[in-house]
Amino acid sequence: MDWLYRYPTLYPGILLRRYKRFFADIELTSGEVITAHCPNTGPMTGVSTIGSPVQVSRSSNPKRKLAYTWEMIQVDGKTPTWVGINTSLPNRLIKLALEKFLFPTLGNYQEIRMEVPYGTEKSSRVDFVLTGENNDLPIYLEVKNTTWTSGNLALFPDTVTTRGQKHLRELTALLPTTRAVMLYLINRGDCTHFAPGDFADPVYGKLLREAVAQGLEVLPCRFDVTPEGIRYLGLAEFLPTQPLVTPSLVVTP
Repeated sequence: MDWLYRYPTLYPGILLRRYKRFFADIELTSGEVITAHCPNTGPMTGVSTIGSPVQVSRSSNPKRKLAYTWEMIQVDGKTPTWVGINTSLPNRLIKLALEKFLFPTLGNYQEIRMEVPYGTEKSSRVDFVLTGENNDLPIYLEVKNTTWTSGNLALFPDTVTTRGQKHLRELTALLPTTRAVMLYLINRGDCTHFAPGDFADPVYGKLLREAVAQGLEVLPCRFDVTPEGIRYLGLAEFLPTQPLVTPSLVVTP
């Protein structure tokens, strides 16, 4: 198994509740009930169902208020699937993937820079800038964690995201003197297609389609998530317009 990322020791349990966005009460298999840090500030549509199996990591840092971190949840579908919910992990994963040149469409870049200021008055930071030979265009690459689905269709976003809209506008403004890439990290292995989540944020979907028409590149990247580690599966098929199937918008508090 060619793992891109290996998890530290994880502890299984059952989700009892998620609250105040940052907290999750979890019953471990030992019977102990813990409060874990929830490193995901979004609505977590479809991936925060009470009673679902979860996995948590444990920090040895005595200064942390919460020793445990919620890493993934198992969701039901045609087959049970683990979904990564730790939003501090995607950029680390993509950096590892970029270092291994796992995305051939990006070419033979030579330098990877992170958190580079750009946009109006340099008020934003793009996740990655890739540069190569002097005659190659720089690549500005933004990463979005994606866990919302309708069947085998991954969708982003799962809520209105003014920040995401801003990123699309700023990346589009870089064209055509720069290669602008939106990379959607599909943090689960059961999706084969990707589309914008128009039901959640129609403005975002409209902006994405306009940006693609002007040259924005979309990389919907599939990742298999297990308690042992994460591996890259390849690209999902990009559907610029979401099919007329209404996904669930039920959000667990």
